[in-house]
Amino acid sequence: MDWTEKYRPQTLDGVIGNPSAVNALRAWAKAWESGVPEYRAVVLMGPPGVGKTTSAEALAREMGWGVVEMNASDQRKGSAIEDIAIRGSRFNTFDSDGSYLDAGSGGKKLIILDEADNFFGNNDRGAIPAVNELISTTMQPVILIVNDFYGLSRKSSAIKTKTLQITYKRPQASTIAKSLYRIAENEGVEVDPVAMEAIAENAAGDMRAAVRNLESMAIGEDSVTAEMSDQLSRRDSRTDLFGMLSAVFRKGDPAIARKAVIETDEEPGTKLLWIDENLPTEFVEPGDLVRGYDKLSRSAIFLGRAGRRQYYGFWSYASDYMSFALASSKMSDRYGHDRMRFPGYMTKMSRSRSVRETKSSLEMKLSVFMHCTPSRADSDLIPYLSMMATSDPELRAEIVADLCLDENELGFLIGKKADSKDVKAAMAAAERILEERALAFLNTHTDTIMVLDALEYGVGDVPASVRSFLEPIFFYAMSCELRAARGKVFDHSPEFRRYMGVEQY
Repeated sequence: MDWTEKYRPQTLDGVIGNPSAVNALRAWAKAWESGVPEYRAVVLMGPPGVGKTTSAEALAREMGWGVVEMNASDQRKGSAIEDIAIRGSRFNTFDSDGSYLDAGSGGKKLIILDEADNFFGNNDRGAIPAVNELISTTMQPVILIVNDFYGLSRKSSAIKTKTLQITYKRPQASTIAKSLYRIAENEGVEVDPVAMEAIAENAAGDMRAAVRNLESMAIGEDSVTAEMSDQLSRRDSRTDLFGMLSAVFRKGDPAIARKAVIETDEEPGTKLLWIDENLPTEFVEPGDLVRGYDKLSRSAIFLGRAGRRQYYGFWSYASDYMSFALASSKMSDRYGHDRMRFPGYMTKMSRSRSVRETKSSLEMKLSVFMHCTPSRADSDLIPYLSMMATSDPELRAEIVADLCLDENELGFLIGKKADSKDVKAAMAAAERILEERALAFLNTHTDTIMVLDALEYGVGDVPASVRSFLEPIFFYAMSCELRAARGKVFDHSPEFRRYMGVEQY
């Protein structure tokens, strides 16, 4: 049996990476137990391979519902949908053979319209009123599964107003890897961590693709090595993006441009950055460039509104402005001959990611120490702390010890590289300070605390991975003992916390 079918989740709890969506879907289904809920239909939207169809089928099993699934080409007709819509509004249930029963017979059936965004083509316009009737009057739970919700909702306003919309997102590579490890273990296949990381990353959030890739490499093998994963073809979204740019700038057909933008599987903001980067070199006539930037700016406005108002229906307007409207604004036949370029903004952000992460970590440590917000730590404290740490080496070591800074954080604070001489000297001095504080504490409290040498008890023989797991446990236990000892010395409960200098130790 194909692994994608063999390991398809049988319950909603088995669906990976979308706990909020699963919980919302389950809550909607539970509402049917008390009668007909506010929303008779739910729309599951998201890219392929994220678990939409799997969730619908798992829900039916969990609720004990039968399933009537419509996804074959001969069922994508308004007449077929209309039959279920009209008759389903009159009867509470129907049998597995399609015959309708009264409320006292049979059980509930979950009607699944898979790939519902493909129902509304030009070949059969009767599908639109049929689906509208279905979601408005059905006495059975209905799930519509779509990839392009906004294209669908433009054709039917009832889809937006009379359904509950639930979004499925691409799971993280780490989440995919955990599931793949369980599959590999069940199949008796050992997978190199490097190979597993490559499989999970290359899947680009598509769990089905990840399982297929794993199966293809594991067939007839006892193990999957890193060398085997080198042959795995990477799903590079840039290929789709370059095709999108060609359609927008060089095809000369606004309808083709619009279709390419909609079908490119990237966030609208990412598409906007690619188009913005290449617009000046593709629209070579000044008038075309002015009109192009006007349309692109309107697209950016709608993207901003979508983020501020949390109404993602604006994405459709943004897509139309950056595709159809942009392509229509070009009046000349000339276009640039330069190759399409990667957005410079994304390059800069990628290069500065580690610096931003270091800065954020420093802000968090300082905010906890000073009982303030990270933003205030950034604006009011870090500039002064940087001046003090830069000018006074002794104070620098004290700051490192008090805030538990690492090499990168200290380097950011004093404007030096993490492996510079000044940073290394400060880290060594801070370690000596911490050792002196520890000795002073032990000399004061050895009558109440037992000091043990971990190395004498064999901790050094334990693998590093195990030690990294045990160290937080040991540290927490020592912290509890420390608080209890300080409580005895200062005659207050160990639960008491110092806050804003009210209580000094």
